[in-house]
Amino acid sequence: MEFLLALIVLLACLVIGVRHGGIGLAAVSGVGLIIFIFVFGYKPGTPPIAVMLTILAVVTCAGFLQTSGGLTVMLKYAEKFLRSNPKRITIYAPITTWFLTVLCGTGHVVYTMFPIIYDIAIKEGIRPERPMAVASVSSQMGISASPVSVALVSFVSIFSAAGLPYTVLNLLAVSIPSTLCGVIFAALWSYRRGKDLEDDPEFQKLISNPEDKAYVYGSNTESLIDKELPKSYYRSMYIFLIGIVVIAVLGNCPQLLPHYPNAKGVMKAISMTDVIQMIMLFLAAMMLFFCKMKAKDVGNSQVFRSGLVAVVSVYGVAWMSNTMFMAHMDLLKQFLGDTVQAYPWTYAVVIYLTSKLVNSQAAAVSIIVPVAVAIGIDPVVIISFIPSIYGYFFIPTYPSDLACISFDRSGTTHIGKYVLNHSFMIPGLIGVITGSCVGYVIAHILY
Repeated sequence: MEFLLALIVLLACLVIGVRHGGIGLAAVSGVGLIIFIFVFGYKPGTPPIAVMLTILAVVTCAGFLQTSGGLTVMLKYAEKFLRSNPKRITIYAPITTWFLTVLCGTGHVVYTMFPIIYDIAIKEGIRPERPMAVASVSSQMGISASPVSVALVSFVSIFSAAGLPYTVLNLLAVSIPSTLCGVIFAALWSYRRGKDLEDDPEFQKLISNPEDKAYVYGSNTESLIDKELPKSYYRSMYIFLIGIVVIAVLGNCPQLLPHYPNAKGVMKAISMTDVIQMIMLFLAAMMLFFCKMKAKDVGNSQVFRSGLVAVVSVYGVAWMSNTMFMAHMDLLKQFLGDTVQAYPWTYAVVIYLTSKLVNSQAAAVSIIVPVAVAIGIDPVVIISFIPSIYGYFFIPTYPSDLACISFDRSGTTHIGKYVLNHSFMIPGLIGVITGSCVGYVIAHILY
């Protein structure tokens, strides 16, 4: 009974907190902490300090990348690729947004791509909902496949703290092919979704008004293709990409890392969590020195601000959930451990639903993965279902989905009458389910 009451408090804090955004979620988590500690008498849990510091280092580097122009170069190449293949926009757009997220570690890069995708689709007579909705979904699926995303570095930090021998490349070997398969399957389904524009009575009624037609077909998209970008922008991109390669190599070759004696005098490699933090800060410094930028401008970048919100959100919600779950660890081991062992897919469902509750993949990882590790769930199962950490498309309240709807001037990308029948539902379900199935097979073959 006490566990159920504690769970109700936890869920209430999550539901109420999400309504106020990431920072609001952290603040409301403080209410849950007070209740758990002063009312229920639980021992305070441990804030995920290593995870937070890693996130902070990564978003600092990403902020420097955006401010120094490296991100602009990536977007220019992405636009050039899409405009050179306009008839295949429904297939290439989601692959492009997924790839951009993999490179940059954040799905927020998709905002710049939406007007480009819309412009290409409408001029080709392609229903804009087809490429735009799946592109929005794909941009978020790329988060778990990025070596510099908040969610994946959280995985690395948690596994490292638990002494589990899984490197960055171990995780990417599963998450990259599995999420990419999910993206491709979702794109193939989207290729013929909905009515063609010439057969859609609602669309034809809309463009029967000359002013509305001009609005729908008009272009206010500023292209990057013909822009001459400074050489410093390209240097920034190269610095960042080289850094990602270095992290991947060091993560898979621990013999290259410095080794120090542990408490028992045994030589151990430095933690990969620390290595990621150091390299991210080093890359930021290289951009600062060689890319003609001002450090004070980084604080105003969209990527940096979004990342800081993620840090604060993870701080509050992970500390609250750790306090509650650690107090009932024996019960969780007995119930969840046996259930997941018998039905591994139940772990995927739990972390998927948690992602929707907190509207954050990183927060879902910080809540569920430490508990899964603590109760003895097979790490291979945890790695198998990495694609399942994306669940917040289920109810279209996430900023990228809302932005996608607003950028589609044709009105084809929409939220349905019954809310759940929206444009992102089926592509999202196809992507996550396919990715999770593929991930399960790959993880069990590799590990």
